[in-house]
Amino acid sequence: MQLNALGTVYCATVAAAGASVWDSTATGALNVPTQLSPTHGWGVLLARRLQIKANTHADDTIFELAARQHGVVSRRQLVQAGVSPYKVDGRVRAKRLHPLYRGVYRVGPVVAQYAHEMAAVLACDGLAVVSHRSAAALWQLMPQRRGAGPVAVILAHSDHGRIPNIEPHRMRTLPADEVTKLDRIPITTPARTLLDIAGAVNRRELERAVAEAFARGLANQSAINTLLSRHRRRPGTRVLRALLGPEQPALTRSEAEERFLALIRKARLPPPEVNVPIGDYQVDFFWRAERFVVEIDGFAFHSSAHKFESDRRRDAVLAATGLRVIRVTWRQMQREPEAMLVRLGQALIRTNVP
Repeated sequence: MQLNALGTVYCATVAAAGASVWDSTATGALNVPTQLSPTHGWGVLLARRLQIKANTHADDTIFELAARQHGVVSRRQLVQAGVSPYKVDGRVRAKRLHPLYRGVYRVGPVVAQYAHEMAAVLACDGLAVVSHRSAAALWQLMPQRRGAGPVAVILAHSDHGRIPNIEPHRMRTLPADEVTKLDRIPITTPARTLLDIAGAVNRRELERAVAEAFARGLANQSAINTLLSRHRRRPGTRVLRALLGPEQPALTRSEAEERFLALIRKARLPPPEVNVPIGDYQVDFFWRAERFVVEIDGFAFHSSAHKFESDRRRDAVLAATGLRVIRVTWRQMQREPEAMLVRLGQALIRTNVP
């Protein structure tokens, strides 16, 4: 009797105000009639409680799914998980779901780091994998270019039309061993990524990416050779194959080192190892057979007396191990590259003489 009386009082209050019941967590109104019979009071409270429970379940489903997918969800996923289209639409209107692509939403106001890549995969109904430059950026083989273009994906066995802000690369098959997941994002393997960008970037960009992948153990020569044998006619395969020859890809740390390496190659001098650890130091360029080291003095990095003394102390330690060390400056590479290369060639010959 007390519960029924409470329901009657609640309904009478609503009727007197001429109002309908609105759940602040819901995406729509409970259209309660303004004139209610006292016998319907408890039924209204029960309906409201069920509505709140349903909305709580929907929000829990959305947040749990978004937490696994860099803050994004798809309409298809939500409906399959039991969230009604009505509730999805209501949350879009309430700006709690923010459309990124058709049927793909960001949950809340914060954009996760890889939300756009995950959203691009979902926009293709989960049939795509991140690829090419976008994959290279995720693997940190190339610089991340936020907001600088569409997300590149590979679509296999898909008839999806054009989707804004997605760069599709369609192919009939994509072998399973060329696909993996990085932080739950479907993506091409590092080796496959290198193959894909080989025809789209310049030689030095590709070389840096290959060297980075090798240095971090993401790919190796065997894995890339397998792909080169499998995809013989793909653009860039000739350049990629050449990088795997005797002159191994080199990873450098500064613009001055990049410039020096380019000059060495242009002069066709023996290729050095790059950024090699020796004892407590890491030298810029090392000819192991000749026991010869070249250190690069970039003008911006050697402007203090302390740095000058530190470099000379380092050179003395290396020389004490039987290595010959010379230093090359940025000014020499810019203003007298030919003379610098002649001196370097002579030094290599002298260190190679028994």
